[in-house]
Amino acid sequence: MPAVKLSFGELMSESFGFFFANLRLFFHLVTIPWILSLAIRLLGAAANQDSVFALLVEKALDIVPTVMFMAAWQRVVLLGPNRVERLPGLGWSPREMAYLVHLVKVGGITFVLIAAFVLTIGTVDGAMLTPGAPVDPELARRQALAAPLGVGFMISVLLALRVSYGLAATAVDVPFAPRQSWAYSRGNGWVIVGVLFMIFFANAIVTTAATLLTLGLARGVLGADTAAAVITWTVAILVSYGGAGLVATAQAMAFRKLLGWREGAALPATT
Repeated sequence: MPAVKLSFGELMSESFGFFFANLRLFFHLVTIPWILSLAIRLLGAAANQDSVFALLVEKALDIVPTVMFMAAWQRVVLLGPNRVERLPGLGWSPREMAYLVHLVKVGGITFVLIAAFVLTIGTVDGAMLTPGAPVDPELARRQALAAPLGVGFMISVLLALRVSYGLAATAVDVPFAPRQSWAYSRGNGWVIVGVLFMIFFANAIVTTAATLLTLGLARGVLGADTAAAVITWTVAILVSYGGAGLVATAQAMAFRKLLGWREGAALPATT
C-alpha cells in the first residue's frame, strides 16, 4: 500500500478551489505570457496559414511563455505569492530553463510522436470525409502508416501525465526526475492521470465553446474576419492558460501531498 493515498475528489476540489480563490493573482501573473502567446499565434498566422510544419513550430515556441507562467504559478501554490521574484515573462532564469528541460523529459516523446503523426497524415480535404466519397488511396496509406504513431501517442500521454506532477519540484528548486515521480506516486498513478486528464478535457471543451461563441459575436459585431480572428485568439488563449493554471495547481498539490513536502525538508525515502 502507498504511504499516501490520494483522493480523486479531494484533489480536484482543492485544485479548483485554490485556482478560483486566486483569480485576481492569476490575471496578474498570466498577463505577459498571454501577450507573448498571442504574438506567437499572430506571427504564425502571418507566416504560413496552411503549413503543418509551421503550426508545429508555433506550438513549440509557445512552450516558452507557458513554462514562464506554470513555474511561477506552482511557486504560488507551494510557497505563496510573495515567493515569485518577478512577473512571469520579464526574464528567463536558470529555474525556468531547468523547468523546460524537465518538461522535455516528461513530454518530449509525446510531442515527437504527435509531430510525426501530423506530418504523416498531412492535410485532409474535407470533401473526402463526406459519406459516399471515393476512398483516396494515398490518404488510406498515410492513415495506415500513422496508426501505430497514434497508439504510441496515447500511451505516451498517459505516461507523461503520470509523472508530470514532478514539475512542481523543479518550480521550487528541488532536483527531481521523472523516475522519482514514478516511484513516489506508486499506488496513486491512476488518480493523478484521472485528475489531470479531466482538467485537460474540461479545458478543451470550455476553450472550444469560448472560441465559437467569441468568433460568432465578433463577426456579428465587426464583420471583419481578421479582427474577429484576433479577438477570438485572445480569448481562447486566455481560457487555455486558465486550464494550464488548473493543471499546474493539481500537479503542485499532488507533489506536496505525496511527498509531504515542506520547504527545506529532505525528501522522504521511496518505498
